[in-house]
Amino acid sequence: MSLKTRAILVIVIGVVLGLGLSFGGGLIGRSQQPDQDELAWEQARLFAEVLDRVKRDYVEPIDDAVLLESAIRGMVSDLDAHSQYLDASEYRDIRISTTGSYTGIGIEVDEDHGAVRVVTPIAGSPAARAGVRSGDQIIAVDHVAIEAGNLQKTIGRLRGHAGTKVTITVLRGDEAVDYEMRRQVIRVASVHKEFLGPSYGYVRVSQFSENTARELGRAVDELQEANGGMLDGLVLDLRNNPGGVLDSAVDVSDLFLDSGIIVSADGRSADSRFTRSAHRGDILDGANLVVLVNKGSASASEIVAGALQDHDRALVVGTATFGKGLVQTVMPLSKGRAIKLTTSRYYTPSGDSIHDVGISPDVLVEDTPGYPDLSLSGILDSEADMQLAEAIEYLQPRSVMHSKAQ
Repeated sequence: MSLKTRAILVIVIGVVLGLGLSFGGGLIGRSQQPDQDELAWEQARLFAEVLDRVKRDYVEPIDDAVLLESAIRGMVSDLDAHSQYLDASEYRDIRISTTGSYTGIGIEVDEDHGAVRVVTPIAGSPAARAGVRSGDQIIAVDHVAIEAGNLQKTIGRLRGHAGTKVTITVLRGDEAVDYEMRRQVIRVASVHKEFLGPSYGYVRVSQFSENTARELGRAVDELQEANGGMLDGLVLDLRNNPGGVLDSAVDVSDLFLDSGIIVSADGRSADSRFTRSAHRGDILDGANLVVLVNKGSASASEIVAGALQDHDRALVVGTATFGKGLVQTVMPLSKGRAIKLTTSRYYTPSGDSIHDVGISPDVLVEDTPGYPDLSLSGILDSEADMQLAEAIEYLQPRSVMHSKAQ
């Protein structure tokens, strides 16, 4: 074993022993303490044995730092499906998704059978101004071909410092087209709005970022202003919304509630135990509200749906939600790294934990294939989209304030 590896193992063993003593601190002076120490030594020896064997016998040489980072990833990810070690790049992506802004060219992309395609260019972005179109296949960035099956790396190459130039090559039909543009700060909208008919509005929330509640409040205000007065009803579409920032979900729920608990959480630390309640002021002034959900509605989406349902403020239509009732806290580490660690279980106002269960809709309507469109700019079809059609039927003319027992 190299001296470098030995030095690393000494540090690792010290950390393992330190953790063992910390966890067993309450047992100092008791008969169980020798057992705790022996367990810590045994686990440290096992780790050293495995690390040494991999270093010596694996088919290809592996750097010590890579091995140790893999060990850290395994330790955190093995806790549950949501805890995760984040390197500097992954942590940066997490911050982008929660703040709702990044520096780039302003396109929504997806991977389709190994090809990176433009879902939609964001209005007013460098990509939209340059002429990039929905459906274009990106084949190169700065004249270097992209790696098939590595969407995140392609996204990383598209991003950069504001003002810097980037050239993307897209395949449109049989023609390859180059677009040169300058990166800028892109504000990612999470809310789409439109009218369903006179006095009835529709808002779709694609994710919960720090700006979502502000965007949603502004969207409803604009609908009411265009309507010339208060709306008679609103559809809040949370289908395929994977969640996001918990405080954003609380603020969105608060927009439609006058009082009462929105969500509570329980964990081991003081910070992980909390209750969030609504403040007076319903932006719809009690107008009918329908929330659309499906299996893709998770986490923060379930907080909103559960709060509005438990307070009989909205009728929930669709299918059972995903069932993620755990709260993750992102904890910064040194050198731009972090861990995303599950710290709490959250509960709806009625005291239910929806983890692995989900929110049950008041009105069960199965998904219509293709709806909703994953893009915020997707076109509504109130006839083909059966869940939306059911929501509209309940909005007019009857009240949507039903109890969960109905």
